[in-house]
Amino acid sequence: MDYRKSVAPTSTVTRNMDDLTTDTTNTYETVIIVARRANQIAVEMKQELNKKLEEFASYTDNLEEVFENREQIEISKFYERLPKPTLIALQELEEDKIFWRNPDTGSSKGKI
Repeated sequence: MDYRKSVAPTSTVTRNMDDLTTDTTNTYETVIIVARRANQIAVEMKQELNKKLEEFASYTDNLEEVFENREQIEISKFYERLPKPTLIALQELEEDKIFWRNPDTGSSKGKI
């Protein structure tokens, strides 16, 4: 998924819990769904960031040479400005973009 195109807010927004729990009817189940999706998003973003920063990696251990790479700083700042994974997951839940399944109750929702 391209997180740069996410319309999720970058700061906390007050949300109506009744709207978030319409599919599950359980607040705790909704929180678990959002938390698990946020963890997936965080892992994907971390892998993408590491992949981009890998080309700047210096494999020599010399404390006297400290390189300040402007491109590396800009990439890091860009990722810091992106919405947090939890906010992206909440936005996906509101837009019905999350597929979830509860094996205990047999209920599921969303697209595969």
